[in-house]
Amino acid sequence: MEFWCFLNLKATLIAPLLILFFHFSKKLYSKFLNPPSSSTLHLPSPSSSGHPPASQSRTPEIVSDSDLKFLIDSLDEKLDEEEKWENVFDKKTDFLSYIAKCCRPKDKPLKYLSTTVFESCSPELLRDFYMDNDYRKVWDKMVIDHVQLQVNTANGIEIGRTVKKFPLLTPREYVLAWRLWEGKDRTFYCFIKECEHPSAPRQKKYVRVRYFRSGWRIRKVPGRDASEIRMFHQEDAGLNVEMAKLAFSRGIWSYICKMDNALRKYSAINHPLTTSVSSATLIQKVPPELDTLSGDTPPAVSASMATLGTVNDEPREKKLSRIPSKKIIAKSLLVAGGVICLSRGHAGLGAKVAMAYILTKLRKHCDSSSQSRQTRGT
Repeated sequence: MEFWCFLNLKATLIAPLLILFFHFSKKLYSKFLNPPSSSTLHLPSPSSSGHPPASQSRTPEIVSDSDLKFLIDSLDEKLDEEEKWENVFDKKTDFLSYIAKCCRPKDKPLKYLSTTVFESCSPELLRDFYMDNDYRKVWDKMVIDHVQLQVNTANGIEIGRTVKKFPLLTPREYVLAWRLWEGKDRTFYCFIKECEHPSAPRQKKYVRVRYFRSGWRIRKVPGRDASEIRMFHQEDAGLNVEMAKLAFSRGIWSYICKMDNALRKYSAINHPLTTSVSSATLIQKVPPELDTLSGDTPPAVSASMATLGTVNDEPREKKLSRIPSKKIIAKSLLVAGGVICLSRGHAGLGAKVAMAYILTKLRKHCDSSSQSRQTRGT
């Protein structure tokens, strides 16, 4: 009996050792003898000095001229004529105007297209303001952290990592590559997309944004001391579509006003961009064949007037595509449940957001119904 107990104890001790040996041998084999292949571009990590490397190696271009063409076509709404855009926001003051609309492509994240006009602002100042990520950490309270990872001095591509906080949600992590171009008549372009970098491994405390396409065009408004920035934006941050639209429409104006205040203060301080190596100091020239594509669309002044007409006159698409009241209530309650669940126990805040969404949907439905009755009456 003692002999069998001794064997049982010995086997119990040996089994975990065999499992550990097998586990470590498998890791060593995969690390040294069979390195995994990757189709994602990984650029060299920064040096140990703490400064991002200024690389001149001939690596494939993460952001290329084809991305610039995609951006120009997106800003001029030339990609998909069947996309139905919905007006989301339209507001202005004496020094600022903002227009935004969105559409929902099939099997892809929401697309946003916005135009902002800043009075008493040059295109160069607006460009430097948008590209100054260190200053953004000062005025944009959503940005928790931003680190420059790499700059390629040959093609002007910059890579960085940004962490943003969202109310009631896990912070989102962005590892992005971007590039700037300068076209005719002091017109500037920037295109940004997601990428991977060895100096930014994934962390469990953040949610890595897996899809990001964004870009803008900055140019002077003719005949006025003003500049406009027209922006295309599409990202998948793991948010509910209806919640994202509601949060955008409720919070975008205060964010734009905060940006305008930061821009006015920025014009009075020294610009650190002129003393550091970044994509803003390595601006590329727009290829001639693409420079002729841009500039045909009239600036934001005429575009805003056209949009104001559609907002005030309630576009006919909304009237024709009315949803029955039962479906509106069911959809609203479904989203309300999602909002409350995502509030992680903050029932009061979740209920407020949910009720705001429901009331907005019902108000739109009532307005469209009353307008249709008035039309039939006349």
